Amino acid sequence: MTVTCDSAGAGVLRLPSGRLVRGRGLRYPLPAGPAPAFAVYLLGRRPPPVAWEARWLRWPDFRLPADRAQARTLLHEAWGRAATDRVEVACGGGRGRTGTALACLAVLDGVPADEAVAHVRRNYHPRAVETPWQRRYVERFDQG
Repeated sequence: MTVTCDSAGAGVLRLPSGRLVRGRGLRYPLPAGPAPAFAVYLLGRRPPPVAWEARWLRWPDFRLPADRAQARTLLHEAWGRAATDRVEVACGGGRGRTGTALACLAVLDGVPADEAVAHVRRNYHPRAVETPWQRRYVERFDQG
């Protein structure tokens, strides 16, 4: 049974394959609708517990993931889970780190790395991916 996100929901990015991933800012209330089944939280410190399965990736604000191998593993897991589960990716504000992670998911989904930031800005938030180094991270994400 497929339990993916509602494509009309707030912050939901549709990837070219049809997979849906909700991005959001944790400083804001949980959007209406079903809770995620799986989430990746991109924060400088451990997030509070949630009622669903979640992973924490240490990722300070305006920076890059502290452990890039772990980032790759968790983003692959999120992308894989999005085929059948409601998946959420979130940071504090929902734009920089979240946008960067969503752009990496777009790369995993087949969007060329040099087009992934534009894809996320067009389909998720116009100011997603906030820093030049986050943009470079996305552009190099498919290089391992």
